[in-house]
Amino acid sequence: VAGSFSGAALRSCSNPSIISASKSRAFKCVLEKRCQECPSLSPLYKTYSVCESAADSSSSRVEEDAESDGPAVFMCGKCKLPIGDSLSWAGSDDEQNQIMLKRITDNVVIDKEPFVSGTRKELGCLVVNLTCRGCCSELGIMYISTPKKLDYKRSLFCFNVENIESYVVGSPGQRVPELDKDKPVTLEYQDSVEQQMTEVK
Repeated sequence: VAGSFSGAALRSCSNPSIISASKSRAFKCVLEKRCQECPSLSPLYKTYSVCESAADSSSSRVEEDAESDGPAVFMCGKCKLPIGDSLSWAGSDDEQNQIMLKRITDNVVIDKEPFVSGTRKELGCLVVNLTCRGCCSELGIMYISTPKKLDYKRSLFCFNVENIESYVVGSPGQRVPELDKDKPVTLEYQDSVEQQMTEVK
């Protein structure tokens, strides 16, 4: 019969990954109709439906993960001026309680006078202070010269975690406008809106 689907053709199309999103619904309707005409094809329809549902669920989880992993903005802990973001992330040092960035904003002032670090781990390191341009708070240091074991920190901007704050873009803490659900849309309100639209035109 012209336009009909063979069992082999249905099997080849039962994987939703090879069917475009725009054709998926149409294909499912045709498949459902053919299954009504030929009950032996019902298992294929069930298989396709399960696969399609799993694909949609997987896609949804990927989108949720992408949303939860938004970029972070780092700010001065005192005056909240932005000092950098996670797109320039270079790593962290849990022992020193530092985060390291490759780039910073103009709100960070790099001191011009280097000095020798006095901590035991950083003995022999030549560093400069990083301060906030807005409130002059000390934010961290940048390593100018290091021993071999600390070469990975050289020329990176190392911020003390206790001196900064961060904000994740698109975080759940954001709010949306609250609508008055108890106030119905009356005919008077609709007439008012239509009148305003007419005046705009």
